[in-house]
Amino acid sequence: MESRLMELSRELADLTNQASQSVVVVEGRRRMYSSGVHWRKNLIVTAEHTVRRDEDITVVLPTGKRSHAKLVGRDPGTDIALLQGDSFDLPVANSNASVDIRAGEIALVVGRSPNSGPNVSMGIISAVSGPWRTWRGGNLEKYIRLDADVFLGSSGGAVVNHEGKNIGIATTVLSRVAGLAIPSTSIDKVVDVLLKHGTVPRGYIGVGLQQVPLPDSLLKKLSIQSSRGLMVFSVEPSGHAEAGGILIGDILLQVNGKSIASVEDLQSMLTQDTIGKSLKVKAIRGGEIKEIAVTVGERGQGGKT
Repeated sequence: MESRLMELSRELADLTNQASQSVVVVEGRRRMYSSGVHWRKNLIVTAEHTVRRDEDITVVLPTGKRSHAKLVGRDPGTDIALLQGDSFDLPVANSNASVDIRAGEIALVVGRSPNSGPNVSMGIISAVSGPWRTWRGGNLEKYIRLDADVFLGSSGGAVVNHEGKNIGIATTVLSRVAGLAIPSTSIDKVVDVLLKHGTVPRGYIGVGLQQVPLPDSLLKKLSIQSSRGLMVFSVEPSGHAEAGGILIGDILLQVNGKSIASVEDLQSMLTQDTIGKSLKVKAIRGGEIKEIAVTVGERGQGGKT
């Protein structure tokens, strides 16, 4: 009679084999490969930070066949890049957006090496929370932290649960604490946008900001509730903030009536839906309250807030 350990070992090997059929090698940077997942027919998703060039990208299929891939688009905010090929003869990843993800569940990180084939590490999902804004400015539907190792070259590889369902792809750049799984729900949304636009539009107004404390005397004088604001230390020339009348030295307090005590607060308001719309900004200038109307622009791959 087989022991439970032998049964578990066989099941893990089967899960790895199943998941690895959709995992490819991505050669998108000099001297170093990464992994990718065949997410939809002829579409591969991988970790954006591992794709250092826009052309001459090659993927190596599980059969060893090398195939050219075109970069459809990238979103540094969520660390997702989308590649397209003419004919990837391999199964599409077994993903399911309705999968319930819980802390403590087993997770496998499955990457692929051009030399040794599938690379797998096992651990648990060490933390799960709701919607999360990355330090790169992207929004993820869930924060999924892994205690499984993400081996060198496995970024962009599949993260699968005990049922063999792809709950996302692995990344090492969105957290300094541990590897994360970019959730499949976020991947699906970003893929749809990249197919349409080639990038994920995000709003910006063109200012550099620094959080500052507000003195009690000023809080009392101006009847301000929040004890912190955002001081403008730079304004993009000919940008939207300058056009609206924002000046260096202004301290921003509110946007459309909502307090902004941190740069993240403001960034969370500059969504795709706000592009082209006017925001009512309340600021302190010269010790007095001033209201400024600023139109939101569309940010590219970098730039100010």
